[in-house]
Amino acid sequence: MPRHYDLPSLNALLCFEAAARNLSFKSAATELNVTPAAVSHQIKRVESDLGCPLFRRQHRGVELTEAGAYLFVALQRGFEGMAEAVRDVRTTGDARDVVVHTTTAVSAYWLTPQLTAFWKVRPEIIVSQLVSDTATPAGRADLSIHYGPTPEEGTGHLPLFTDHILPLGTADFARRHPLRGPDDLRHLPLIHVVADGLDWTGWAEWFAHFGLPAPSARGIVVNNHMIALQLARDGVGAVLGWTGLIQKLIDDETLCPLVAQRMPSPQSFYLHTHAKASREALVFRDWLAASLP
Repeated sequence: MPRHYDLPSLNALLCFEAAARNLSFKSAATELNVTPAAVSHQIKRVESDLGCPLFRRQHRGVELTEAGAYLFVALQRGFEGMAEAVRDVRTTGDARDVVVHTTTAVSAYWLTPQLTAFWKVRPEIIVSQLVSDTATPAGRADLSIHYGPTPEEGTGHLPLFTDHILPLGTADFARRHPLRGPDDLRHLPLIHVVADGLDWTGWAEWFAHFGLPAPSARGIVVNNHMIALQLARDGVGAVLGWTGLIQKLIDDETLCPLVAQRMPSPQSFYLHTHAKASREALVFRDWLAASLP
């Protein structure tokens, strides 16, 4: 009898989603409490079932292929809906997981490393991530990370970091497109991030900061900042990056600044504590506050 849903193994899909979100088989293995070899095996099962590669295996890690990026975004939406349903019907005990809502890029490049450090000192507190690049109902999370105007003090908001925004591309992209300054960027392929419920600072604002009109080049629009960074890593175009998120990509020369000019971020990243946040969530929030530079 044929399967009602034509899907690969759900366990294999879970491994793929974790590896895609972390862009690391090793980090996915740690998250799922299995070996990296097990994650690799499960991902190969999915690739064999679909008949196409989902990752490009690089010397320094892995990158999503176009098919992998498409599948990742679809799975993220599906797992998010499943997690919400389970959370709604699960019987609540005295203690429960802390749930933090955040975007894919913030999860991969900032929050997950923070969680690794937190678990070294408070391993008994489980912190789960509700990762979504669209607005999520506030009732689904204890805490949420936002990019927006710096909130007033005493309103349940914890500023995390304010950084600089700069245009990034691969070293090969930079060699193919020598740039003297911001105005030269206006005529190159640019990657834009437009997502419902999120207000990422865009190229038009970046150019306006330097007294320049909106870009005239063709644009590639995606709704996920991590996918935008992946496209830039593939040499497709230039992308805007926030130094507080992507400094590691610059340090390991995965991406490089295309011009020297950088724009102070007009908005900040901050943590919002929801009204029904658990005691464990407050412990995690206070630990974050104490660990901030």
